[in-house]
Amino acid sequence: ITTELEIKYEAIERAHDELLRSYETTLGALSRALDLRDSETEDHSRRVTDLACRLAAAAELPKSREDSIRRGALLHDVGKIGVPDAILRKPGRLTDEETLLMRKHPEWGCAMLKEVDFLADVLPLILHHHEKFDGTGYPRGLAGESIPLGARIFAVVDVFDALTTARPYKAALSYRGATDYLAGGRGSHFDPAVVDAFLKIPYRDLAETAARNGVVLVSP
Repeated sequence: ITTELEIKYEAIERAHDELLRSYETTLGALSRALDLRDSETEDHSRRVTDLACRLAAAAELPKSREDSIRRGALLHDVGKIGVPDAILRKPGRLTDEETLLMRKHPEWGCAMLKEVDFLADVLPLILHHHEKFDGTGYPRGLAGESIPLGARIFAVVDVFDALTTARPYKAALSYRGATDYLAGGRGSHFDPAVVDAFLKIPYRDLAETAARNGVVLVSP
């Protein structure tokens, strides 16, 4: 009887693992579809996901929290699927009206995924990844620790990636230039404790993460 129960338990575990792999594959495909649509930030989701996981590990968060942050980072911009191409791919500055529409994407992302029970724990990151520590962000204007930890972690790696990758309208900043910017935003844009944890990650580790994703992190 024990052997039969063990066999059944192992079969249930295998089915569960296969289901999780299927979920992860679907999430990856959804993220890649968005990256391909927004050509200026192609592969951005994968890069910030790797950085967010590295920061979560540096902060010694439990594995369950790290998994949640990883999935949230992968899907953080999924709501941009609802943004018209004329705005998403506009080469110039957005008008005030266009900016307001673009800023709807966190709420749209949550609305898209709210019925997916598997992703319930990542919705706070998706909704609040543009909040700022001093309360001047969007969409809710949350401040301090009222911003979910995953969103506070993501804010740091999102800006670091944006600063250290070249875009048609700007050159990439060096590692030192980007980390100086993060340090300057402690307490205003960013959670000081999260910035401090990020700054403790060795340059070589961040350079390896960047290289794995096809980006050269300019040396200090």
